Amino acid sequence: MTPNVRTGLASFVALAALTLAPIGGALAQGQGGAPASGGAVAPINGLPNPYETLRDFGRLPDGRKWGSVSGIQVDNDGKHIWAADRCGANTCAGSTVNPIVKLDPDGNVVAQFGAGIFIWPHGMDIDSEGNVWVTDARLATKAELEKFPNEAKKGNAVFKFSPQGKLLLTIGTPGTVGDGTGALLNEPNDVIVGPNGDIYIGESHSGQSGNATPATVARIAVFSKDGKYLRSWGKWGAGPSEFKTPHAFAWDSQGRLFIADRGNMSLKIFDAGGKFIAEWKQFSRISGVAIDKNDVIYAIDSESSPTANPGWYKGLRIGSAKTGVVQYFIPHHDAERPTGGGGLGAMGEGVAVDAAGNVYGGEVGSVVGITKFVPRLLPR
Repeated sequence: MTPNVRTGLASFVALAALTLAPIGGALAQGQGGAPASGGAVAPINGLPNPYETLRDFGRLPDGRKWGSVSGIQVDNDGKHIWAADRCGANTCAGSTVNPIVKLDPDGNVVAQFGAGIFIWPHGMDIDSEGNVWVTDARLATKAELEKFPNEAKKGNAVFKFSPQGKLLLTIGTPGTVGDGTGALLNEPNDVIVGPNGDIYIGESHSGQSGNATPATVARIAVFSKDGKYLRSWGKWGAGPSEFKTPHAFAWDSQGRLFIADRGNMSLKIFDAGGKFIAEWKQFSRISGVAIDKNDVIYAIDSESSPTANPGWYKGLRIGSAKTGVVQYFIPHHDAERPTGGGGLGAMGEGVAVDAAGNVYGGEVGSVVGITKFVPRLLPR
């Protein structure tokens, strides 16, 4: 297995058993999605769904209720699930609960830590040694600071924890704002450890907002394994090496870095040095991405709508990281607002896949907590 390939333990056996058509097989344009770079692709909403959707996976201790969960990963054992809960709400400002939790396959919490460190836990990675990396993707708001003034020195940082919760490393200076040129961070969306131990961080979350300008930070910053700033690439825009929201990362078996550029509604693919390889539009407006050891790609769309991405529905699209062909589509599930045409229901923001092929979505918005998608056989 390639070291540090996130979600690289997922088994393809469950999907292969469906025998609908091999991943990467020929599919019609607009239904399977041609792996073209950059060009428009007809919406892909009607592919087979080989999964059962199970809401409300996992039980927090002490009667706690789930909040928003965008950071979610599978432990290196392929069974346990790590999640970053925003402290029963959509913020950890002023909270004393542990936002980082580890769940066993039955959904019971077996470890928890991180109280008092975060404002807005967002992205997550588990490295080859089992260490837990989590981004804190914003500063405290004015309203939060008025209520909790001690939160001014938190946010805009990346933390590395041991599996037992010991803080091992901090990247960035919590409470500060970077300008996109050095070691200070600006709204770090996600973090991933590279095959050689380098640390990749995607900035910033504001790039998809209507107030974004060419001066908005939108880059991939690379640090050494001991946290020293090495280099960065990217700027705000829609070009091949430009980003609007580099929101999530995954490595494939070839050591290629897949970046979910949510603001540009695409997947952008680079080598480990930052050289542009391709841009794929066929996986929609992606918030989270995972690639298993068989190069099956899981791209979760939590934001598409008639205004944000006309014609595309929220959902989870599954295909091949080798060919770019999309083969399966798990549609959105019910939320506390109308569902149906236009994708107005709910779908998770973070995504992870365990060794048995179960998929987990971290929910943010009108639905919170974790959703589990269980493979099932379709009638032949």
